[in-house]
Amino acid sequence: MSLTILGINHRTAHVSIREKVAFGPEQLPLALNQTRELPGVRESLILSTCNRTELYCETEGDGADQLRDWLMAFHNLPDEALKSLFVVHDHAAIEHTFNVASGLESVILGEPQILGQMKQAYRDAHESGTAGPVINGLFQHAFTVAKQVRTDTEIGTSPVSVAYAAVSLARQIFAGFERHSALLIGAGQTIELAARHLHGHGMNRIIIANRNVHRARELATQVDGFAISLDEIPAHLSESDIVISSTAAPTTLVSTQMVKDALKARRNRPMFMVDIAVPRDIEEGVGELDDVYLYTVDDLHSVVQENMKTRQAAAQQAREIISAEVTRYEMAQRTLEAVPTIQVLRKSSEEIRDQVLAHSLRHLNSGKPVEELMQQLAKQLTNKLIHRPMIELRGAGEDGNTDLIRAARDLFGLNDKSK
Repeated sequence: MSLTILGINHRTAHVSIREKVAFGPEQLPLALNQTRELPGVRESLILSTCNRTELYCETEGDGADQLRDWLMAFHNLPDEALKSLFVVHDHAAIEHTFNVASGLESVILGEPQILGQMKQAYRDAHESGTAGPVINGLFQHAFTVAKQVRTDTEIGTSPVSVAYAAVSLARQIFAGFERHSALLIGAGQTIELAARHLHGHGMNRIIIANRNVHRARELATQVDGFAISLDEIPAHLSESDIVISSTAAPTTLVSTQMVKDALKARRNRPMFMVDIAVPRDIEEGVGELDDVYLYTVDDLHSVVQENMKTRQAAAQQAREIISAEVTRYEMAQRTLEAVPTIQVLRKSSEEIRDQVLAHSLRHLNSGKPVEELMQQLAKQLTNKLIHRPMIELRGAGEDGNTDLIRAARDLFGLNDKSK
């Protein structure tokens, strides 16, 4: 058995490739069920965000190859996508999981959203029945490590989330927000953070567009904005100086023609747009229009370099914590491998004890002296417990198996006694 992670992320591929490999919420149940049917896959979990699509699995045999072939077929990916896939096993996979949970593998170092996304992926795997003891143990430990990293280091002190980066970029383009309007598409954690940042910097008007209008209203109330449905976006696009989008929609929500119409209504006043979604919410051709400044999640990294200095130092501390926790986790897993043997040994010993005790009690009831019975019980118990080890040790001596003899001396604590 092997712990395997296979996938694609911002380090291995551009957003134009990542969006083809992403899983929408409506695809996850089917995808997880299909991975469970692969002969070489015992457990599976799918983490799909704007920066990564990664499959966390327990595999055997050629399970990693089966996962790769399945992923390519599920998304109908071209052969060139193979170059962007990565795969890691066992120690490297454990380390990668802890790094991802702690934000060390994110575009923006230490960003907090990834932990919530991993917890959601863990819940999805549980609901689909594809998470077993390996995934459970790995992710529960990863969550604990992530909490320790944020508690013991300063990796979360500077506000450098993707949402913060998007708003910071907008502030570089607009002198102030007091006379401007923002359209936020989506109502998840990233959009919620962006809304709070914009509101905190005095944004005059905030519009929240979401498929679930009730959720949009809840968020809009918190930032003195108002809510609309996704179908109403074209009617309000021309009012928006800033557009930030982050949804899990499988197709684009803002087309090039919609933006052309908005620019015409705005008399070509510039529009600032950030598409954080993968797959993209805003059609790629929008970036080619005059008077539109379109940025993707890959463009945000340079925006936050100044804020990263504090986190770079904290990241080294975090890596030291993670290195120690990887060792600790591996030791715990090796200990678990001995548990079934320990359980069988205890059960076998207790059965011998019960047999000898029952035999002695029968003789006690027949009037046999207690002292004689106690001596007989001790002798029988000793003989039965050492019977099998004695046979194996005699065989080891005949075969010249000195390793087994040394192991027995360690096991029974005989090394500090006379030979």
